[in-house]
Amino acid sequence: MPHPPLTPMARLRWDLVRRLLPAERSRVLEVGCGQGAVGVRLAERHVYTGVELDEASVGVARERMSQAGLSGRLIHGPVEDLADDEQFDLLCAFEVLEHIEDDTGALKSWLSRVQPGGKVLFSVPAWQSRFGPMDEAVGHFRRYSPDELTTVLHDAGVTDVRTQLYGMPLGYALEAVRNQIARRKAGIREDTVEDRTAKSGRLFQPSDLVGPVVMVGTWPFQQIQRAFPRTGTGLVAWGRVPA
Repeated sequence: MPHPPLTPMARLRWDLVRRLLPAERSRVLEVGCGQGAVGVRLAERHVYTGVELDEASVGVARERMSQAGLSGRLIHGPVEDLADDEQFDLLCAFEVLEHIEDDTGALKSWLSRVQPGGKVLFSVPAWQSRFGPMDEAVGHFRRYSPDELTTVLHDAGVTDVRTQLYGMPLGYALEAVRNQIARRKAGIREDTVEDRTAKSGRLFQPSDLVGPVVMVGTWPFQQIQRAFPRTGTGLVAWGRVPA
């Protein structure tokens, strides 16, 4: 069965993320798994657990996991709903940290779930100077430079941190379009950051019919962005929890 469709930006991000995943079968925790498009891909090769605060998104993720015939576990709730002694080899959070006011505090809590010597893998929007209407509309507190994200991860206890930008050049065009849409809808925006965050994972999701078009259309841009690892609108970081 085909994978669940990814948005154009998520497709660009996955091109980088998939090459950073462990080669061996691992216990993987994804914080903020959304509608499960990435979760299904992770569950194909790993023992997967996803947690998500938005109930509607969890429902979609569970249906997708079932349709794929995979045994990935999906939990509607925070990381704290996991068993106290549950540990993972890899912690992932894609486009989540920017939604949390106390990002360092959240990271410290999540890292307690990673076994000593385990790995972490994150993505966030890049460059505070690019903070715009869409960031506001979906409940972002901030964007990050590579140095800023490295500092946050170090402060939380992550070592051997490395970063790479992605999204050159398509990410710039996608961001401009989304900011224009957000400007037009600013008058009907939800009041709270929590409301905006809850809906963020449901925005701009492609249909199953559009998914293959996105995959083909973004393929050349995946190749281009590999040549510009220090340029882009998105940022991926990875590191290790000390043994």
